[in-house]
Amino acid sequence: MQIIEILGYLGALFIGVVLGLTGGGGSILTVPVLVYILGISPIIATAYSLFVVGSSALIGALRNAQKGMVDFKIGIVFATPALISVYLTRMLIFPAIPDYLFRAGSFVVTKEVGIMIFFAIIMLLAAHSMIRDRKETTESIEKLKFNYPLIISEGIIVGVLTGLVGAGGGFLIIPALVLLAKLPMKKAVATSLAIIAVKSLIGFIGDIQNIEIDWLFLLSFTSISIVGIFIGIYLNKFIDGKKIKKGFGWFVLIMGIYIVLKELL
Repeated sequence: MQIIEILGYLGALFIGVVLGLTGGGGSILTVPVLVYILGISPIIATAYSLFVVGSSALIGALRNAQKGMVDFKIGIVFATPALISVYLTRMLIFPAIPDYLFRAGSFVVTKEVGIMIFFAIIMLLAAHSMIRDRKETTESIEKLKFNYPLIISEGIIVGVLTGLVGAGGGFLIIPALVLLAKLPMKKAVATSLAIIAVKSLIGFIGDIQNIEIDWLFLLSFTSISIVGIFIGIYLNKFIDGKKIKKGFGWFVLIMGIYIVLKELL
């Protein structure tokens, strides 16, 4: 095994550890690890990321469901439009994007460059979400009135974004569940993992018909990431996940800026 491959698998382990420690965020690094360390094309990397993110989130979701932390009613309302839009995005919209988007002077923006720049923007938004402090919310004694039209609209938007860049979109889902569905923060995080698991894996199914999958590599990478999740869950007993998440947010911010500069310069 070459040094580059070892670094790539260490990246998979790191992604899992961050997910286990913070309950989200680590998956945003899956595409950069696949593209910049392992040399996989962004088009394939976004597909692989959906499988890695979906499988990792599924582990966390099952763990939270056992504790009764997942709100299945809201999860279904949010996930249904999300999984439909992510499947259609991966199966129809993504393959239809032209290989060459536009030319600015001598600089040609290809599909792969466009994907990575858009992904970097998503990373910057995710970093902002992780860095800023979020206040805990509590359940009201009164009967909650959910804003279903907005929840469904946000589900569609998150599904399209997930389909385009292969990221879980937890930084969009969690605020939506807190603000629109009035869920307490811990329950929003748990429900978010269940939504991410379903829509990411459904999105990946839309890719199977369009690209050739290296199953041996993909299952190996995902397995190491899942091992990292359990390590992160164990370390969470000794380390404050909130402080780790904020520090990781700054790391993601730097990575996002790096990707923009690398792709443009």
